[in-house]
Amino acid sequence: MSALFPSLAPAATTTVGNPTINIAIFALFVVVTLAIVIRASKNNRSAAEYYAGGRAFSGRQNGIAIAGDYLSAASFLGIAGAIAINGYDGFLYSIGFLVAWLVALLLVAELLRNTGKYTMADVLSFRLRQRPVRMAAAISTLVVSFFYLLAQMAGAGGLVALLLGITDAWGQRMVIVVVGIIMIFYVIYGGMKGTTWVQIIKAVLLIIGAGLMTLWVLGTFGFNLSTLLGDASDASVAATGKDLLQPGLQYKNPVDFISLAMALVLGTAGLPHVLMRFYTVPTSREARKSVEWAIWLIGIFYLFTLVLGFGAAELVGAKAIKAAPGGANSAAPLLAFELGGEILLGIISAVAFATILAVVAGLTITASASLSHDVYNTLVKHGRATPEEEVKVARIAALVLGAIAIVGGIFAMGQNIAFLVALAFAVAASANLPTILYSLFWKRFNTRGALFSIYGGLVSAITLILFSPVVSGKPVDPVTGKSPSMLQGVDFHWFPLDNPGIISIPLGFVLGYLGTVTSKEFNAAKYAEMEVRSLSGYGAEGATHH
Repeated sequence: MSALFPSLAPAATTTVGNPTINIAIFALFVVVTLAIVIRASKNNRSAAEYYAGGRAFSGRQNGIAIAGDYLSAASFLGIAGAIAINGYDGFLYSIGFLVAWLVALLLVAELLRNTGKYTMADVLSFRLRQRPVRMAAAISTLVVSFFYLLAQMAGAGGLVALLLGITDAWGQRMVIVVVGIIMIFYVIYGGMKGTTWVQIIKAVLLIIGAGLMTLWVLGTFGFNLSTLLGDASDASVAATGKDLLQPGLQYKNPVDFISLAMALVLGTAGLPHVLMRFYTVPTSREARKSVEWAIWLIGIFYLFTLVLGFGAAELVGAKAIKAAPGGANSAAPLLAFELGGEILLGIISAVAFATILAVVAGLTITASASLSHDVYNTLVKHGRATPEEEVKVARIAALVLGAIAIVGGIFAMGQNIAFLVALAFAVAASANLPTILYSLFWKRFNTRGALFSIYGGLVSAITLILFSPVVSGKPVDPVTGKSPSMLQGVDFHWFPLDNPGIISIPLGFVLGYLGTVTSKEFNAAKYAEMEVRSLSGYGAEGATHH
């Protein structure tokens, strides 16, 4: 095995492929996308330009960009790794992420587009008291974005470390710092328009790259999926005694499995950076069209992950994947190297790197928009800030958030990123989704209900994550010699599940209900106005409301 993978040879270099080729392909991608960002940023004068790309994108363009935003490093690197190591259980991520889109399309996409302006808080505060609700929505947006950013930064560190042969922790930390700086530049200069174009390019490259690898893997097994699955399963049983086709390799407790599934399926409709994409199209019809495009692209991609994951399990092997820098996240790059050598590895890795940059940029612009539009304009300036002031504050916020993401990414190094993203989904589904659905569909819903569901869902999800085996207390892995938990050598967990969704999501809904029925506040006229607007789109085109 060490002859195939220099990363596993005891005395040899830890590089996979040729670092010079890898750096050249990386640099080419970064230069091209930076040029596009700078060109796109020429018109970023107004808030509508900066936050919503001037609402100038067609449904198809926005659909491809949504796919670009959604198909993160977790989708490509994390899921391929999860399937390669845990088989059936890993594929749950693909299924969950895909089914989640149907929830987003059926329940929220068009209604949100019609009701809001730039951020999720626009919708939530439409018929409720502005200041407390905007503050709660902004805090929730920042927390979800932070968890998601952690995953992307951890992926960047592991990926570039693998390609450049950086094994020491300080080198990997420097990689995360460099990725963070490039991402901050994208957001500050490009705004939503520049970020959207980067996402469109990246989505096309990612789907083509994954598609080619999928065909290559299938071709190796005579284009017979059954042969691939059977061979991967047999190889895994021979090497580790684990059958990849059987459930229970990762989630031995069925309740844990259900908890993760709930977070994945319900989380998308509450993700602030995905919701914000619906505001970049001119009409609700285009919003619908963009989700249709996104579902097709995302669905095809997640079918690819099944082949890539089992392909990596068979052609690379779980032991080699776990031992490489980046652990499970290196399954897809190692598979690329096995199939097509240095060039394919360089291309696939550059695409994965692009994926990380684009998603991180999308998250950062969402969080910075929330800070400037919801916190600064509404709470500090009482709605009187000029668009120019808002954009300036958004850029400063992007700088600060970028710095926080860099520090967080350093702490999250080595974690499976699909798993980290599942935590972001749990927080989004617990805090944001109940409030969004109640706001859109429940006439009686009021401010206290919104605050109860956002803060209750947020606090319960984060508390359960902090005291779960994710943070401390998992046994040491014999292959890596480390515990899969974030903190090594300590154990303060009392919550038994890896994902808090099964407790925190229903709790968010229950608290929203209790908060509403214990408060007398009710504005029938405002609800009627919101209902007309959400269903018809009347008054939504760039309209303001305070």
